Amino acid sequence: MSRRVLVAGVGMIPFAKPSATRPYDVMGAGAVKAALADAGLAYDRIQQVYAGYVYGDSTCGQRVVYGLGMTGVPVVNVNNNCASGSSALWLARQAVESGAVECALAVGFEQMPAGALTRKWQDRSGPLTDFEASLRASFAVDDSLPLTPQYFAAAGVEYMAKYGMKPETFAKVAVKARRHAAGNPYAVFRDPITEQEVLDSPHLSGPLTRLQCCPPTCGAAAAIVCSEDFARRNGLRTDVAIRAQTLLSDTAGLFDKRSPMALVGSDVTRAAATEIYERSGVDPRDIGVVELHDCFTVNEVLTYEGLGLCPEGGAEEFILSGDNTYGGRVVTNPSGGLLSKGHPLGATGLAQTAEITWQLRGEAGPRQVDGVTLGLQHNLGLGTAGVITLFEKVV
Repeated sequence: MSRRVLVAGVGMIPFAKPSATRPYDVMGAGAVKAALADAGLAYDRIQQVYAGYVYGDSTCGQRVVYGLGMTGVPVVNVNNNCASGSSALWLARQAVESGAVECALAVGFEQMPAGALTRKWQDRSGPLTDFEASLRASFAVDDSLPLTPQYFAAAGVEYMAKYGMKPETFAKVAVKARRHAAGNPYAVFRDPITEQEVLDSPHLSGPLTRLQCCPPTCGAAAAIVCSEDFARRNGLRTDVAIRAQTLLSDTAGLFDKRSPMALVGSDVTRAAATEIYERSGVDPRDIGVVELHDCFTVNEVLTYEGLGLCPEGGAEEFILSGDNTYGGRVVTNPSGGLLSKGHPLGATGLAQTAEITWQLRGEAGPRQVDGVTLGLQHNLGLGTAGVITLFEKVV
């Protein structure tokens, strides 16, 4: 990266179930106000805005920020499925790093309907048409069930067949998510659950039960990024920086592999992580805290290996030894993750950014991981967009 990009401010609002949500523009504006207050900056200093969301009409980003000020700055709306928030951050970071602007805002928000994700446009080819055909070629899809969890169920079946992992080990990930979320006032689900409760919840497909799936959630989060010169001129904090960041999509041969693990992004995650480590010179063993995309317990397991947090095929031992939590090798999803904090699609990546920023500042309260100087954020959208951001504490 040619010029250091700092995280000047972050903000989010408590996530909520669709039945208890506020309108998207109110939520989005609330997150931006929180980020501005955190930075100590007025909205009229923002030079570009990138707004990530999935459920909404065009120019929802303008609707969100116009209530804060109609300053004439460019507002770019970003839809990259569940990675929309991180994609907005990727664009904002590029704008600052390149020198196009000195200060940019990334905001993500989502007002989701209740229930499983469904296609909204039935009169045209869907973006996941080839993914679905590849899934059906290798997995017995149940058309009476939502399709999205079946991608991850199939990936779990493939992983278990390949490495011998037990179904109950996936359930331990959901238990850990709730335990971490207990200390997060922004999380939807903070009550503890047991492994048996997870296993006894309604079965969906493969190893997945209902409590191993993230809930539909509404919410918003935001981050302000700027150059070092801008931060110093404006008296902003300079203690957290983006050390490396990448956004990747799929490569040729994906659909011919007939691998559900690859369909849900394991290859993209591995490639993006390799690029991050090579570019930054950081060893994954030096990273103390990670916010990763645990939309289903299966995806958290796959991501441990994709990010290099444990060896290939080593996720079960990693979980059973407690290396994924406090007192272990790396604390994964101290926020509670998507499974317990919630997953408002466009807000997720920026909520992860807020959590990592608070951790590096030492401001995470009861969730604080001791002594962290590097934090990794991983956000994945099927179709595919895989974003990984490596944050560092500046001393």
